[in-house]
Amino acid sequence: MKKALILVVEDEPTIQELIKFNLERVPYRVITCDRGEETVSLVEEHKPDLVLLDIMLPGIDGLEVCKRLQINQKNKSIPIIILSALNEEADVVTGLELGACDYISKPFSPPILLARVKSALRRSNSIKSVEANDMVMNHEIKIDAIKHIVKVDGLRVNLTAYEFKLLDLLVGQPGRVFTRYQIVDNVHGEDYPVTDRSVDVQIVGLRKKLGEAGNYIETVRGIGYRFRED
Repeated sequence: MKKALILVVEDEPTIQELIKFNLERVPYRVITCDRGEETVSLVEEHKPDLVLLDIMLPGIDGLEVCKRLQINQKNKSIPIIILSALNEEADVVTGLELGACDYISKPFSPPILLARVKSALRRSNSIKSVEANDMVMNHEIKIDAIKHIVKVDGLRVNLTAYEFKLLDLLVGQPGRVFTRYQIVDNVHGEDYPVTDRSVDVQIVGLRKKLGEAGNYIETVRGIGYRFRED
């Protein structure tokens, strides 16, 4: 079986080499770069299975790289894990809002990094393995998992990878109440360090993009969220 290809974007040589060494031991295939501008072209050329992306880079930073990658619909299915010493809640939320599927603060433990990479690849592969005719429909919302497309009343809605997974989770089990921690576990994997506020911010953004259909996502006070049943 062909091993997953991972693009490591890190401008600190020592850290880049450490990440590369640990990934290749798994073994994964690894390509590296140290500049934001180069990242976009490498993604287009090699179509990696996952991107490990530092925020503080020469030239354009990692957050801008996320923005540029999201412009191309074909790149939206590529999971991005942000690596950064910037670990304030605002930085975490910004990274997630721009399409990253995970966020790891520096300094980090190599075993934790590898576990996060494995988890992200597993979630990505599960989406890719869905049959082409497998769709979720509820109210005016139609979700095509294989094409990674969401439509409301027939009109396409542009969602980040995180928002897509969040909506798919809620719509797929209408009426079920998910706590914020359950949402994080289902979308990101267990033990991912996201605050309650981060989940709330994502819900607000998702509702806004869905327009009137966003009202089907109900807040259950003191618990979490659910998608309204028919």
